[in-house]
Amino acid sequence: MSMFVEPVKSVGLAHLSYVVGHGGQAVVIDPRRDCEIYLEIAEKYGIAITRIFETHRNEDYVIGSRELARLTGASIHHSGATKFAYGETVEEGDTFRIGGLELMVLETPGHTFDSISLVLRDTTSGSAPLAVFTGDALFIGDVGRTDFFPDRKEEVAGLLYDSIFNKILTLGDQTILYPAHGAGSVCGKGMAPRDFSTLGYERMHNKALTVGSREAFIARKVAERHPLPPYFKQMEAYNQEGTPPAVLPLPRPTPFTPEAFEARMARGLQVVDLRSPEAFAGAFIPGSFAFPLEMLSAYAGFFLEYGTPIGLVAETHDQIDMAVRRLVRIGYEKVVCFLEGGLAAWEQSGRAYDTIPAIHADELVRRIEEDDDFVLVDVRDDDEWDAGHLPGAVHAFLGDLPGNLDVDKSRRITTFCGSGARAIIAASILKQNGWTTVEDSLGSMMACQKRGCPIERD
Repeated sequence: MSMFVEPVKSVGLAHLSYVVGHGGQAVVIDPRRDCEIYLEIAEKYGIAITRIFETHRNEDYVIGSRELARLTGASIHHSGATKFAYGETVEEGDTFRIGGLELMVLETPGHTFDSISLVLRDTTSGSAPLAVFTGDALFIGDVGRTDFFPDRKEEVAGLLYDSIFNKILTLGDQTILYPAHGAGSVCGKGMAPRDFSTLGYERMHNKALTVGSREAFIARKVAERHPLPPYFKQMEAYNQEGTPPAVLPLPRPTPFTPEAFEARMARGLQVVDLRSPEAFAGAFIPGSFAFPLEMLSAYAGFFLEYGTPIGLVAETHDQIDMAVRRLVRIGYEKVVCFLEGGLAAWEQSGRAYDTIPAIHADELVRRIEEDDDFVLVDVRDDDEWDAGHLPGAVHAFLGDLPGNLDVDKSRRITTFCGSGARAIIAASILKQNGWTTVEDSLGSMMACQKRGCPIERD
């Protein structure tokens, strides 16, 4: 059997895990929670999964190690720098054979204190490193965030520098880079929109690696600003204690009639509408969250409560299936129902619905020029805001709404972001929290750039 490395990409979280195999054996690195795919890969190659490696205590998703170990009998391995309640600890220099392949552990702290990287060698052809699995230490186009320890920020940034420059990059320019996240992940910024690279290419083109000195690297990392979703705390507990409940087979939400759905809402059901911003703006169930499917993984953890049942509103059953997976990956198992027939069934039952007016970029320009009475609420992150915003806009990061918005609830609000997707989430949050006149700028900054809106920069 040929040697192989098979990546598994989890869309939404931009999480990357890997199956590495040869000689009838395989290991899985950083598995996701809905782990059937690794069993399918093992069956395809006719191999047994014997070991599972965790590159660090992940913050942004529930690790699937215990679930996969339960199904395969594989052992779990991670750093001893964190007191995990399960698995076996590894340390610098430990090696593991997979047929003719070898994995060697490097301790690479910085992103977290327990970060490890795994160096892959082909022992049948030589001792030079073939690839390295870097977890969240080194990405394609960026390096890991170091803000999880704010009282030790210079120290951890320095640790990351040492891990990258004194260990990872010394493996050689030929070494293939396999990180644990790609573009779109909350674990870094500026990642390249591709899932392949080498250490040599990153050494030349990764901006975080070309700053010139250890001091400059530390200063760059300390100055970074990253959102810290509250759901990270739940992920930390699950991933350190190994306590997430088993989820396979995945939850299968029950189809509910509008009457049953409304009754469950009266008992506290969290309603998640997965439709597009345009569809939600046209008509939505009062009190529901707008989470377009492609934004669900990134922002549900800011707002949804753990332990409270979730009901879905979707346009297709495929959307429901994908949403269940994405919610389970971040610890939301109680997806109990969906609205059968979608919003059309709700409308046809005669039940009340609400709308959010859509505002074109040209109308925003007119209002700004004529000093209309409205408040433009820009919900992008700090870096996006600093890069350019519309005159008179109020900055309120989406993940901190509504507590960071000091605007009278009687004012007319227009939400604004990069494309309109986050703006519709913001509009739904504000409607839930008592703002009565809320609009959404569909297209938002992308449309403004095309239409020539005035842009200010701080």
